[in-house]
Amino acid sequence: MHTGRAATRALLTAELGVTRATAGAVAAELEALGLIRVDTRPTGPSGAQGRPSHRLDVAPEGPVALAAQVHADGFRAALVGLGGEIVATAPGSMTVPADPAHVLGAVVDAGVELLRESGRVCVGAGLAVPSAVAEPEGTALNPLHLAWPAGAPVRQVFTDRIARAGINGPDGEPVPSFVGNDVNVAALAEHRHGAGRDAQHLLVVASGHRGVGGALVLDGRLHTGSSGLALEVGHLTVLPDGRPCHCGSRGCLDVEADPLAFLEAAGRAPGPEGSLLEQCIGLLRAEYADPAVRDAAHTLIDRLGRGLSGLVNVLNPDRILLGGLHRHLLDADPERLRAVVADHSLWGRSGGVPVLACALDHNSLVGAAELAWQPVLDDPLALLGG
Repeated sequence: MHTGRAATRALLTAELGVTRATAGAVAAELEALGLIRVDTRPTGPSGAQGRPSHRLDVAPEGPVALAAQVHADGFRAALVGLGGEIVATAPGSMTVPADPAHVLGAVVDAGVELLRESGRVCVGAGLAVPSAVAEPEGTALNPLHLAWPAGAPVRQVFTDRIARAGINGPDGEPVPSFVGNDVNVAALAEHRHGAGRDAQHLLVVASGHRGVGGALVLDGRLHTGSSGLALEVGHLTVLPDGRPCHCGSRGCLDVEADPLAFLEAAGRAPGPEGSLLEQCIGLLRAEYADPAVRDAAHTLIDRLGRGLSGLVNVLNPDRILLGGLHRHLLDADPERLRAVVADHSLWGRSGGVPVLACALDHNSLVGAAELAWQPVLDDPLALLGG
């Protein structure tokens, strides 16, 4: 029984309606593939008329994608099920050297161990990196906060490590591998599973361990430009006489609104324990009453707000999500940030744009997994042996 694959994908992604008969046939196929579980005898509401529809849930022991994120302080690997559920995760703290193979080898080793412990089938592997990623080559063009050389062939290295580790899919072949910019894939995850649902023009801006990144989702698809380099929002100038940026300009968001900039504005030196982001979050939560910490937060909020207002003028998004440090700055003083955006943008003055916090923990991991799950959504029967 093989129904049309477009209908299968529609059921998985809920993009369009299908008939009850088609939905039932597709659900049976997906259940046979181990992707979903079908409850054929759900309990209906008290007093409801007619037979209740079958209830579909993601199979609790179904296949997973191996997802990983590399950042300035190391990496995190995870197994992520259909629908964005993180099944297992393993952090790795390490200095990331100039050769990407070093950290990607550790990433894959961690993934192998997670798969061994879980006993799950792997359908693919996705990697999030703090760099623009050229498409379709999968090279990291500007890994400014890593020691990697510009143009490092990250996708090829990742693919080779996956194959050498013997991470195979149901067909016995090495699983497909994908690489994306960390904020791009975070935006994809938020649009599908988080605070960006139903947004038509979703702008995401985030600062994780170092630097500032941005992404735009238009009508459900990432806007990456002609070669994958769109939305390098970290290189918007917000202080013309500010500190030098890696890009050659001065006063960019990348160096004026990231965790290191916040610590410096608060008069704190980075400590040896925990990542820069963790140290910033700790300050905001435990010492916000300290005038130096509060003033530093206001300083970064004002810088960030000016950058966002410029993006609003150019892109006219219907929703803005903030992640990483920026999410916590929004929590600290939401009215201040929203006022700065409104005061310095044309659309802000005419009604404003919602500025919200990202909703998903580890959204870059979930987004990296979405890259790996996409072939399953496009053609589950072919990928899993149907």
